[in-house]
Amino acid sequence: MAYFEWADDMVIDNGVIDQEHRVLVDLVNELHTATSRGMGQTVVASILRRAIDSTREHLTHEEDIMAREGFPDLEEHKLRHQEFMNSLYDLERRLQTGGITVAAQLSRVLRDWLSLHIRRGDKELRRFVQRREREQERAKLQAKIQGRTQAAGQIGMQAGKNGAGRLPGK
Repeated sequence: MAYFEWADDMVIDNGVIDQEHRVLVDLVNELHTATSRGMGQTVVASILRRAIDSTREHLTHEEDIMAREGFPDLEEHKLRHQEFMNSLYDLERRLQTGGITVAAQLSRVLRDWLSLHIRRGDKELRRFVQRREREQERAKLQAKIQGRTQAAGQIGMQAGKNGAGRLPGK
């Protein structure tokens, strides 16, 4: 069993966002496996660098989506993203100065943050986008219905002008 299991309640888009999240989950598990085998210090620098790069790329992508969708809490999310990146940079600095507990801390920090980030923050975005999509579909349907109603009214008016609908001999 993996240290950090991907779960159905973590699914955001069944696409790129989930793929990016899974890369980060895999890094957590890779680090945990190495640590549990006594090799954490050997691989932590490489995994930390990959975690920083992957996380930065993912958060930038996520913020771009939020901006494009008009997500109202974008600035708050950016602050949370920056705080998390700062915690990764802090771990990197501690590793460079000889911190021996960085591997275990990184594993825990990534797992805990990812779990909350996905299940709370990203779910907010998902709900917002789904709500907007439903509203857009409803508006399209309303416009379609309205267009049909107007077209039917115009056909009825045209028929009245042409004498259609009059009884014979009248």
